[in-house]
Formats: sequence, C-alpha cells, structure tokens
Amino acid sequence: MNGLAGKRVVVTGGTSGIGIATAERFRAEGCEVVVFGRRKTKDTIQIDVADHEAVGKAFAEVGSVDVVVNNAGVSVRNLAVDITPAQWRQVLSTNLTGAFNVAQAAARQMLLGKGGVILNTASTNGLVGYRFYADYNATKAGVIELTKSLALEWAPTVRVNAVCPGYVVTPMQEAEYTPAMMEELNRRIPLQRHGTPQEVAGLFAYLASDEATYFTGAVIVMDGGETAGSLASAGSLGD
Repeated sequence: MNGLAGKRVVVTGGTSGIGIATAERFRAEGCEVVVFGRRKTKDTIQIDVADHEAVGKAFAEVGSVDVVVNNAGVSVRNLAVDITPAQWRQVLSTNLTGAFNVAQAAARQMLLGKGGVILNTASTNGLVGYRFYADYNATKAGVIELTKSLALEWAPTVRVNAVCPGYVVTPMQEAEYTPAMMEELNRRIPLQRHGTPQEVAGLFAYLASDEATYFTGAVIVMDGGETAGSLASAGSLGD
C-alpha cells in the first residue's frame, strides 16, 4: 500500500484474531508496530484499554503515532435477561469506553503533530439486531456513532473510520460457536464462508494508506453479503 512504509502503528487487542493479523500485515508493509494487549509478551505493552490513565501513559511511552487500529474487544454469548451487571460493565468498558480512551489519547498527539489515521473495529452487530449479544451489539453501535462524531471533530487533520466485519474465524468466534453452528452459518452467508482475519487486516492497511485519503467518517461493511439479505434479521443460531 502506498505511504505506509516507515509509519508507526498501534494495534490494540493485537495478540489474537484480527488484531494479530493486522499487526502482521502492517509489519509486512514496512511499518513499526506497537501492540497493546491484556496478555504480557515480549512484543506487547500490557494494558487494559478501559483504564483511561493507563492508556494515556502508554501513548506517552510510545511517542508519536501515525495510525491506530482500535481493535480490543470482548464478547460473551448470553440471553439479555441473564446478562449480569458485571458482564455489562466489562463489555461496555472494553469495547466502547476503551475505544474512546485509545482514540482520544491518539488524537491528542495527532492533532498537535502531522495528523494521522484512527481505525475502529465495529461489527455488523452494530448495524442490525442479533439475539444473545445485547451488550456487545450496543457497544458496536456506539463505536459506529463514535467514529462518525470523531471524524467530524478531528477533520481534516485526523481521519477516523470504522470497519464492520461480519462472521470471521477468530478464537473468540470459535469459543462461542460449535463447528456445526459455524457450518450452518457458512451455508447462510452469500459467499458461503466466514471471513479471515487477514482479509480484515488488508482492509485496515488500505484505509490507513495514501490510497484512501478521502475516507473519513466511513463505516465499511465486510461480511460476505450477510447484511445484504435476511441472515441477520433471521436471528442468531441456537434460538
């Protein structure tokens, strides 16, 4: 991708799934990549993105950044009537408050410098209703509206966009869906399969590059045709 080589990139939730694929893709593009994650590794800054003060300190440690992929997220499959206050707080604090904390800390640097790009991982769950994920759905709808608001406030210096993946094969997906459920989903998705983390990572790389400089405030769906038809409105599996 044009214009990515030499960029400094922060990827949150970068130790598995879409996050690790995104970190690998940006490294392949010649970027310096810093990963924020809950798990401590030799290549990861251990951080809870819900901790506003910790996020600020992490960005101060990293220094100036060009691109942030705001990808940290959690999901717990549960009936709405069974969601506990603790579960609700955990999902909202990571997926929505965490996304804001990271975007705000990054923008404070970018707006005073040469600008940058912030890319938020939303979801098709933020566009239509799904059973068993009321808390997760609410956070992803919030990320979409947060993206649009920040794009307006921070233009033209900082571009802010959201990507809405549909069903993607990740450890989080595999922990919540049995192989039989995933096979049934594949039959109902127009492209007949789940997406891959690498495909989503490729979209992030494009949106961060000089080939996408007219994108801001965009909400881009990547779902194999799922929301083009009736799959989402038919409800989640396991009803």
